Amino acid sequence: MNAGAWLLNAAFLGLILACVKPLGLYIANVMEGRPIWPLRLGADLERRVLRLCGVTATQEMGWAEYALGLLLFNALGAALVYALQRLQAWLPLNPARLPGVAPDLAFNTAISFTTNTNWQAYSGESAMSYLTQMAGLGVQNFLSAASGLVVAVALIRGFARHSVATLGNLWVDLLRGVLYILLPLAAVFALVLVSQGVVQSLAAYRDVTTLEVQHYSQPRLAPDGTPVLDTSGQALTEAVTTRTQTLPMGPVASQEAIKQLGTNGGGFFNANSAHPFENPTPLSNFLEILAMALIPAALTYTFGRMVGDTRQGWAVLAAMLVLFGGAVLIATHYEQAGNPQLAALGVDQRATAQQSGGNMEGKETRFGISASALFITVTTGTSTGATDADLDSFTPLGSLVALFNMQLGEVVFGGVGTGLYSMLIFAIIGVFIAGLMIGRTPEYLGKKIEAFEMKMSAIAILVMPTVVLVGTAIAVTLSAGRSAVGNPGPHGFVEILYAFTSAGNNNGSALGGLSANSVFYNLALGATMWLGRFWPIVAVLAIAGALARKKRIPASSGTMVTHGPTFVVLLLGTVLLVGALTFVPALALGPVVEHIMLWGTAHG
Repeated sequence: MNAGAWLLNAAFLGLILACVKPLGLYIANVMEGRPIWPLRLGADLERRVLRLCGVTATQEMGWAEYALGLLLFNALGAALVYALQRLQAWLPLNPARLPGVAPDLAFNTAISFTTNTNWQAYSGESAMSYLTQMAGLGVQNFLSAASGLVVAVALIRGFARHSVATLGNLWVDLLRGVLYILLPLAAVFALVLVSQGVVQSLAAYRDVTTLEVQHYSQPRLAPDGTPVLDTSGQALTEAVTTRTQTLPMGPVASQEAIKQLGTNGGGFFNANSAHPFENPTPLSNFLEILAMALIPAALTYTFGRMVGDTRQGWAVLAAMLVLFGGAVLIATHYEQAGNPQLAALGVDQRATAQQSGGNMEGKETRFGISASALFITVTTGTSTGATDADLDSFTPLGSLVALFNMQLGEVVFGGVGTGLYSMLIFAIIGVFIAGLMIGRTPEYLGKKIEAFEMKMSAIAILVMPTVVLVGTAIAVTLSAGRSAVGNPGPHGFVEILYAFTSAGNNNGSALGGLSANSVFYNLALGATMWLGRFWPIVAVLAIAGALARKKRIPASSGTMVTHGPTFVVLLLGTVLLVGALTFVPALALGPVVEHIMLWGTAHG
């Protein structure tokens, strides 16, 4: 990496670490209901909302009731988003007069935003009205992030409590997560983005005159709107000349803020955070990267605070930082190295890399390679899925970093809530393995780890690889899956694997090159997103309920220390071992083969 990349990554880590304790402490105080001034200020509104919903704030729930309430709440949210899309042609705030969304695409998008995946098989500016974007997708950005947050808090309570059968009140937790954490942060960040030039408007799309005449070709259409074909069945095109361009408007900054802070990732426009109306400047790009990791990193301190030992949170964060450091180093190195195939054209690769800065294909010139590599490392580690560059143009090992980040369960730093509870599941598995190795009953934070917790942990960890690999296998077997691939060979396989990995991990980023807006992919990826999100959540809540009922075991001379370097190494080994054993064979068929082909040909 060059000096600029080192400085950028150091600034990112420095600011994130500076925010971990204050924000983590604030989140802990909010979720524990401590009398801090924001809760006192919003107490009356909170009481009114809960009374309107018929919720008794002091009535706590067992894990099963908590899980059932969360499932029903999200199912209702998905149904409302589906209805908004289907009916948007007859609803207000649709200045572009966009038609209703097709049933299969509406299903996919509703599941996508409900599960915090935000996978987009559509172009936002040409498919979704302002009302659908705000009342449907924007609202779900808050609610899906809050859903992940409350599951993590419930698991923390499972460790912190003892000899009780309840985990808190789901509706109180959701309301506080939105009202005191997500909403204030998003409001402030939206104003910052507006100051950088991000659009925030309800005005209609604008036609402007361009400085130069634009020449392009477009398909020739028959009166009924279908393409005109020649005798060989190929689509005919016609030349078009124009000096006008339509600029999409909309309430972008408000959605962009929660999209990043809530680790959602769904862009208002098709180009996502590569679009200048969503991400106009290098400063806005850096702030968006920070926003993705802000809450997930802070939750590690929340964890330590709520269990009564902040060292536990710092140990979890240390494991995340090690994984992050390795990922960003690899991604930046290979993107800065450039494309060795240039040597085959008689171009000196080292000189070319120095002149161009490496692999600039698919990158935004206002951001550059280092910022794009950092962005893609953070977005696939935090389950955000936003992109500021074309992933399809990354080098094979650059895209492998994105894939592997997701396949590890997105624990670096993970999504809002999901990263923490996924890492804690790995911690449970790690201490269980360590206990077996030394012949002691496994314990973590004073709680015995027994058969039930291990069964639920296995479910939570194995659901994602199962739905990803089975879905990929079905897609590469069926013609409906293969026909959407734009690139044959190993890269086509990577495109399919990436799509299911992104869906199964609730990430939402796309490698590109895959025509995913088809009935097969809309239904298959929709099912993958739902199973990948809520099956592990139920298992995690079951673990939380079991832990809360257990008595706390006092520490003894034989208790394993879970806040030191040895535990961090154990946790890292568990995460990498599960990821390697599960996905390395698939990765060997895709990006690894592409890397060998790329460099082997260059040196052949």
